[in-house]
Amino acid sequence: MLEKELTTQEAREMYEAICSLQTAEECGKFMRDLCTLSELRSMIERLQVVKRVAAQEPYRSIASATGASTATITRVAHWLNHGTGGYPLVLERMKQK
Repeated sequence: MLEKELTTQEAREMYEAICSLQTAEECGKFMRDLCTLSELRSMIERLQVVKRVAAQEPYRSIASATGASTATITRVAHWLNHGTGGYPLVLERMKQK
């Protein structure tokens, strides 16, 4: 998907739909309807990876604990450090809860 496709009105509607959800249970229901099990597993894995990368855990340890490939870990680390700021934002918000 091209970056431009992530900023369309249709994409914004999807982001707003996600923001309208009020509980983890509501989000879980929506995400299960929206995504395949494989897509959900990948997103769940990446969140666990980014938490460990942010904690400066060694990549091999992360791979062992999460089952993620080192390529996935490297990609997640790249987006944590050079992305749009989404990972740091979510990690900070999760700390506040």
